[in-house]
Amino acid sequence: MPEDAPDEFAEALTSLRDVRLRPEILLEEVPAPQRIAPHAVAVSADVVQDDEELATGRFVLLYDPAGQEAWEGRFRAVTFVRAALEPDLGGDPMLGQVGWTWLQECLEAAGAPYTAAGGTVTRVVSESFGALSQRPATVEIEVRASWTPLADVATHLEAWAALLCTVGGLPPLPAGVSPLPRRRS
Repeated sequence: MPEDAPDEFAEALTSLRDVRLRPEILLEEVPAPQRIAPHAVAVSADVVQDDEELATGRFVLLYDPAGQEAWEGRFRAVTFVRAALEPDLGGDPMLGQVGWTWLQECLEAAGAPYTAAGGTVTRVVSESFGALSQRPATVEIEVRASWTPLADVATHLEAWAALLCTVGGLPPLPAGVSPLPRRRS
């Protein structure tokens, strides 16, 4: 942690690092963007089950002690989630709305109040031709979103992790079930 980090950002960083996520989520702190805000932290994650990658993403928490008008606060979560879907979903006209609803539901379920949310949901349909024509069509969904956390930032990381699992096709953990801590190697 940088020595010049304000207490509010240092506390948020500690809170993020203390979050316990599902064992299928492999989380790693990565370099954060440098020019968007005076302070930032970033993590990337993959959802892996039975050696198969189900989803991937990135969560960035920005902090500007002076606040930014567009953010409506001092913190800003900037996120990205991507996963492959069943090919028949590629033509579903509601897929974008469904992806955005998943984000909202995950934030609500985590008890993560927010404001100033915005983002995009993109579907990528790939079809192969010619020498590659034997490859099946693939469909991916990407949810890119940002919002301003209004409470403990750890709940926002938890909500994003739930979105990552949802997009990857994992069912939610039953109520009252907590993930077991992972052993560090």
